[in-house]
Amino acid sequence: MVFITGLAVLLLPLLTSAQPSPKIYERIQAAIKAAPNQTEIDYTQFVNPFIGTSNYGNVCPGASIPFGMVKFSTDMTGYAPAGYVADPAEWIRGISPLHDSGTGSSLGTYGNFEVMPVLCPYGFKTCATTLQARIRKRKNHTDDAAPGYFALTLDNNITMEATPTRRAGLERFTFPPYAKSYFVLDLSNDLPASFAGGELNIDPEKGRITVGGQYGSSFGPGRYNYQAYACYDILDGGKQKLEEYGVWTGDTVGLDAKGPNMRRVNLTLNLIGGVYQSGALFSLSPPNRENNVLNLRVGVSFRSVEQACANAEEEVGSATFEEIRERARALWQDKLKRLELDIPNTHSNVTQMVYSSMYRSFLTPNNATGESQGEYLDTPHPYFDSLYCSWDTYRTAFPWMGLHSPEDYAQIVDTYIDGYRKQGWMPECRANNLPGWTQGGSSADNIVGHFAVSYHNEAQALGIDLQELYAAMVADAEVNPPEWNTLGRQADVYKQYGYVPFSVLDISSTGRQTREGSRTLEYAFEDFSLRQVAQLLGKPEDVEKYTNRSLSYRNIWDKFVVSDGFKGFFQKKYPNGTFQFTDPINCSPNDTMYETRPCSLQGSNINGFYESSSWEYSWFVPHDTANLVTLMGGNSTFLKRLDHFFDAGYYQAGNEPSFQTPIGYHYANHPAQSVDRVREVVYQNFNYTDSGIPGNDDQAAMGTLLIFHLLGIYPVPGSTQYIQLSPFTPKYTIHNPYLGVSTTVTVKNFDVKSLQEVIPEGTSAYVESVTVNGEPSPRCYFDFYDTFKKGGDIVITLTADKAAADDCQGSLPDSLSTGGFSIVR
Repeated sequence: MVFITGLAVLLLPLLTSAQPSPKIYERIQAAIKAAPNQTEIDYTQFVNPFIGTSNYGNVCPGASIPFGMVKFSTDMTGYAPAGYVADPAEWIRGISPLHDSGTGSSLGTYGNFEVMPVLCPYGFKTCATTLQARIRKRKNHTDDAAPGYFALTLDNNITMEATPTRRAGLERFTFPPYAKSYFVLDLSNDLPASFAGGELNIDPEKGRITVGGQYGSSFGPGRYNYQAYACYDILDGGKQKLEEYGVWTGDTVGLDAKGPNMRRVNLTLNLIGGVYQSGALFSLSPPNRENNVLNLRVGVSFRSVEQACANAEEEVGSATFEEIRERARALWQDKLKRLELDIPNTHSNVTQMVYSSMYRSFLTPNNATGESQGEYLDTPHPYFDSLYCSWDTYRTAFPWMGLHSPEDYAQIVDTYIDGYRKQGWMPECRANNLPGWTQGGSSADNIVGHFAVSYHNEAQALGIDLQELYAAMVADAEVNPPEWNTLGRQADVYKQYGYVPFSVLDISSTGRQTREGSRTLEYAFEDFSLRQVAQLLGKPEDVEKYTNRSLSYRNIWDKFVVSDGFKGFFQKKYPNGTFQFTDPINCSPNDTMYETRPCSLQGSNINGFYESSSWEYSWFVPHDTANLVTLMGGNSTFLKRLDHFFDAGYYQAGNEPSFQTPIGYHYANHPAQSVDRVREVVYQNFNYTDSGIPGNDDQAAMGTLLIFHLLGIYPVPGSTQYIQLSPFTPKYTIHNPYLGVSTTVTVKNFDVKSLQEVIPEGTSAYVESVTVNGEPSPRCYFDFYDTFKKGGDIVITLTADKAAADDCQGSLPDSLSTGGFSIVR
């Protein structure tokens, strides 16, 4: 069986050039084959951490625990936001403990405190210490990783490995036999080159090096800095001996100075500019020169060097590398086993893709509880950092988390609410302990709103006050921040005009006057989330208010704009009510200026939409798609336009506004066509290689989209409704340990031949009927409270009769304009 057409052939040339070891694929396939004979399946064996480490996926394959603050990975030259990339042309800078995964920051994020093992055959003063001097290539096909483990071998035969705790871990280095081992520890080079001053101290008697400083945000105002610290214990409990030590400084125009036996570097920001580098250089003697294995214990903190050392002592202590790795594996097993695929009867490629995606869904945000700084300093609440960006994650990542891990979800929601407590608005793209740029508005409303409608009965026990949650949402919607580039919305003019106007006089706040079309659409959907929670809390006046505001998307629909023969598109609009025309093709893959036109946060983005075209964003009304069908001219025209959107190449699988579009056929009463389109989307855009996702993973937004596609469901955020599709597996179970329930989905008439880009005629793949706990259910959607909330059995019966299955039988998914979303569960 071949899951993606030709993949077995395609994989061979990929493995001759990409770095991840072929043994990873062999190991995963062997584990899947052996799983049916195991009494307790180890789901961590099915994870390939390297999926998404090329093709601009920006995935960090480094060693981490679920939501770990540390992610040990090598840092590389070139475009490498997560530190690591699979591209064999890039050079290794060192291994460091702090990274994010699946973010699109072009300058990179974190990469602080790189350690590079080096060979210096002519002694201490000849060691390569500066970034440009010490970089090396790696041995081909030696990169390896598994949940809680990372390894890479340099071309000089030095192997670097790491295994983590939440805020600490162990780095292990194997040098060639009898070679003298030197290490360069970098104070000033991080991935975005944002060093703003810091200090390094060596205590040779204690065998400890402490380092810390100020560094810059990866996706936010450049004038903000955060503090980070690390503590390196280098004697491995007395098993290793410190032979030589000192400090070094350097630059790119000839400075290369080393100070043997010097213990301290204290540098402020180089205000004149340029690269001024510094750090520590030391050599260690291992217990056995023949094996030549050395261990460094690392602790990190965002508070102080003292806390960094305490974190290492508390979380690692004297544990061995293997013990820490096993603890990490067990933590991952606890998370991954919440989804139980029918391994013997599920295609191995599907198994690998599902569990690898689920693994990435737990990599971020980073649990930095006890490590907060700035406004969040000493907060008694959970503190999760690297929330960027809520605009990415509200659509699939948090609805997926809500199916199986409400405790984790609640802690992250508490962090969002804590932002309201501390700053007056919930964060949007907070990262590096700093505010980040807003993209669509206050997308946190959708995240906390989805939690509220799903777990309002359990909220108090989970530590969430629903009244406070709602107050935070109202603040986002109603209170205009002085500067809405990083928090909240441009609320005053939105409320005044019923849309975000283009070229408006706004005397109450500051922000980049761009993205008026997409911000209006996102504000409207955020108002839908407020409407849902208001309904939940019994606030009828607010329900009416936010229902009306959620329909403000209608105010920017220009029925006269024509593109490719289709009429009506969202456009940005002047305060006087006239439209400012933007070609709907602009910023789409069909734009002849696609590579050069400003389409993101640039001040020169005159397109009116964020990272998208009007062709793409004109499908984005998840809460009222029925009216969108009407605006586009009815079912027939809507379907033709939807087909054209895909067939003409406007769809972008890697862009969040496109996530729900393949399921749009359901709303025009043609669910079988959604099944066809999702098959096409998966096969054209996803696989299990390092290039296996279509662009930036966006903190597993892409990975969780794939999970939903493979399981045959899709969430409507802010609601409890899930669209029913056709699974890629004959059976799966989702366990919710907090609720103590399990829900099993069984697919009758499942046919493996349907696992193709184009489903062969006569193949059973389309939903004929659905039952939930023995009772008939609509074939096009189901409710969370009837299924995954209470547990039990969902049975989906498939048919090869596409025509008969291409009908929702009078039960279309909900839309506000047709009376949907009227019941609080």
